[in-house]
Amino acid sequence: MKMVEIKEKAKKMGLKPGKRNKTNLIRTIQEKEGNFPCYETANNYCDQSACSWRNDCLQT
Repeated sequence: MKMVEIKEKAKKMGLKPGKRNKTNLIRTIQEKEGNFPCYETANNYCDQSACSWRNDCLQT
């Protein structure tokens, strides 16, 4: 997902994206969604199947 789309998603959730980098912003969104703020910490494995960032995270 592109940064513009991530910022838009954050705004829709009532968050202020500001000048956060992609990783930090996604982790903030993850917390707001009720998930662990773990974006880009997976080591080819993720047990958070309901996370909307799972596919993107595992590709990095």
